[in-house]
Amino acid sequence: MAQIFAPMSGNIWKILVKEGENVTEDQEILIMEAMKMEIPITAPADGILTSIKVKEGDPVEAETLLAVVD
Repeated sequence: MAQIFAPMSGNIWKILVKEGENVTEDQEILIMEAMKMEIPITAPADGILTSIKVKEGDPVEAETLLAVVD
């Protein structure tokens, strides 16, 4: 199991993958917006995206759990 955390405070701009989908290492799964920049968040390993803990538009703090890949 690999947990994906927010690298910094910002907003969830777009979710690119749905729960239950297969993902590959380094595949973009969502995009955050912070300091007027888009920050791609990628899968740390191959697997299934089992849980997305945020919704588009959600504000998040640094180290917030965003998703889980099994």
